[in-house]
Amino acid sequence: MAEVNRGMGVITETDCYLFGQGTHYEIYKKLGAHPMTRDGVEGYYFAVWAPHARAVSVVGEFNDWQAEANPCAEIFEGGIWECFIPGLKAGMLYKFLLKSAAGELLYKADPYARGAEFRPGTASQLTGEPWDYRWKDQAWMQQRAKQNPRQEALSIYECHLGSWRRGDENERDGFLSYETLARELSAYVKDMGYTHVELMGIAEYPFDGSWGYQVTGYYAPTSRYGSPAEFQAFVDTLHAAGIGVILDWVPAHFPRDAFGLVDFDGQALYEYADPRKGEHPDWGTKVFDYGKTEVKNFLIANALYWIDEYHVDGLRVDAVASMLYLDYGRQSGQWCPNKYGGNENLEAIEFFKHLNSVIAGRKDGSMIIAEESTAWPMVTHRPEDNGLGFTFKWNMGWMHDFLEYMKLDPYFRRDNHNKMTFGLTYFTSENYVLVLSHDEVVHLKCSMINKMPGIYEDKFSNLKCGYSYMIGHPGKKLLFMGQEFAQWHEWDEKVSLNWELLNEAPHRDMQNFVRGLLQLYRSHPALYRLDNDWQGFEWINANDADRSIFSFLRRDESRKKSLLFVINFTPVAREDYRVGVPHAGSYRLILDETEGLYTLRKKRAVSYRAKPGECDQRPFYLEAPLPAYGVRIFEFDETKKLAAKKTAVAKKPAAKKAAGTKKPAAKKAAGAKKPASEKAASKKPSAKKTQGSRSASKKTASSAE
Repeated sequence: MAEVNRGMGVITETDCYLFGQGTHYEIYKKLGAHPMTRDGVEGYYFAVWAPHARAVSVVGEFNDWQAEANPCAEIFEGGIWECFIPGLKAGMLYKFLLKSAAGELLYKADPYARGAEFRPGTASQLTGEPWDYRWKDQAWMQQRAKQNPRQEALSIYECHLGSWRRGDENERDGFLSYETLARELSAYVKDMGYTHVELMGIAEYPFDGSWGYQVTGYYAPTSRYGSPAEFQAFVDTLHAAGIGVILDWVPAHFPRDAFGLVDFDGQALYEYADPRKGEHPDWGTKVFDYGKTEVKNFLIANALYWIDEYHVDGLRVDAVASMLYLDYGRQSGQWCPNKYGGNENLEAIEFFKHLNSVIAGRKDGSMIIAEESTAWPMVTHRPEDNGLGFTFKWNMGWMHDFLEYMKLDPYFRRDNHNKMTFGLTYFTSENYVLVLSHDEVVHLKCSMINKMPGIYEDKFSNLKCGYSYMIGHPGKKLLFMGQEFAQWHEWDEKVSLNWELLNEAPHRDMQNFVRGLLQLYRSHPALYRLDNDWQGFEWINANDADRSIFSFLRRDESRKKSLLFVINFTPVAREDYRVGVPHAGSYRLILDETEGLYTLRKKRAVSYRAKPGECDQRPFYLEAPLPAYGVRIFEFDETKKLAAKKTAVAKKPAAKKAAGTKKPAAKKAAGAKKPASEKAASKKPSAKKTQGSRSASKKTASSAE
């Protein structure tokens, strides 16, 4: 019996076992290309998983791409091949050359490569180790680990680095560097008041027009903007500015480019072999085989790689629905049911549960967000409760209804009132992010401002109403770049945003308005602490369809800075609009409209006193002008009112008791004469106490309406 080749000792039997089990979460430290000193000689160690290959070698600029110059040897009979090449330096280009079982020669980029050639080149690039980078964000990471992202403010600026701003088109095709982008983007996002950026297209991809959603280099930050170390510095810079970083992550599919993962060793390796599962007809791409442990390991380790080695704060998982449903994008006969006859991909479900359990178990404050476009249940519930385990889910249903309503002429909005209220019937079912993403401002869908009805001025007024409603609605927030200043054109990945629009007053005003809303959001826990809890939201009037006006409350646990929203979605001003409120007292108007411009009032906020009288089934009301397309946001302190009621209830019985002890002798004498009356009088404090309890019950019922 031939002796098993144990190789150089870099990859051990334990490594192979864990990889085969799908639980080697740092497999990227073994597979791929790594600087190494062997027998006193510096060079690079290479390892690749290719179980169907007859032979493997490493080719590159260092050996003139000669096939036989640097052959690899298979170790442990597990399909892993390795070799060491002395004298290599970071920056050199390479590929693996595989001979398939049929004798075909396949030039492949390294699946675990940490660097990639600038497109249109397709080679992998030697780099240093990412874990050697010296981070400066220790305070950020420590604070993140203490937080529960579901109870924190989360306002995300979705950004495509290649078109946010551009440089000289004659230099690197106009792409700015990670260093320049870090400096400019962090300053802008911090000034606007966002908490996080979500970056499209960071893992390497060949085609600009895919926006980064057809990945070939899962472990390599795209070379369009610089090196892997420069991307680490990018994240470091944003953390220093107090901005979190979320990456779009694509485990759903990969492109058919011959140098990539497709038929990697001459056969389906990373993808399903059956085309009914392994090919995505809508996108012309390949689907990962979630039933293969080594493939699951590749993906889970990749997610952890970005979190650990690049300190990203979260991943937004693209196209989750396409993974969950076997018949997604397929006609009858194009898909095969699971073993129970259903259309659910059981392997993908288990993959998500595994992935999310690992991430949640680390307790480092990182988050994972699902772009799931269907009504799949329990996406953000724990795997042990039969959920998928995501931190958040994009609320695509809300987005669709919201945009359909906002596009309507105000005259027709009254007949579509439910589009704005329907989301409040299910907001507690998941932990949601409200999104107005890049997908809604491309492919002839129009930019956000151009979706709005009416003449020029009306479009801006409508959009302000919409953004205000979004800030007030339960759920975290995401807005695509350019929409904060009302970019007119649809997004185009080939050109910069139209920053020159900020020379015009309406666009500056829109930007300032969004900045004010984001400041309001971050400064009021009522807008984010109880995002999927009925205690955090209360309708005042959800049924004023004839006037297309919505009014509601937002609260946190303390109820110290509760908010009342009143939004008018028509061009009709209301001179003295009445809105019901739960308590007497003062309501500070903290956002209003003056001379056509919205301002966030702080020190000199106008206050309105609640008047007694039933309105909207509340015991008090406010009466104030509500302009055309008007937004009114009031702040009030409920703790004083609640404390006052409790004190009043507590004092009433005590007062009776005190009064009864002032003249004991007289009372005793009177008591001898009228025992029946005395007995009745002794019941009065108890009756008052009961009345006070009813009062409290009324208050509770009122607040629950």
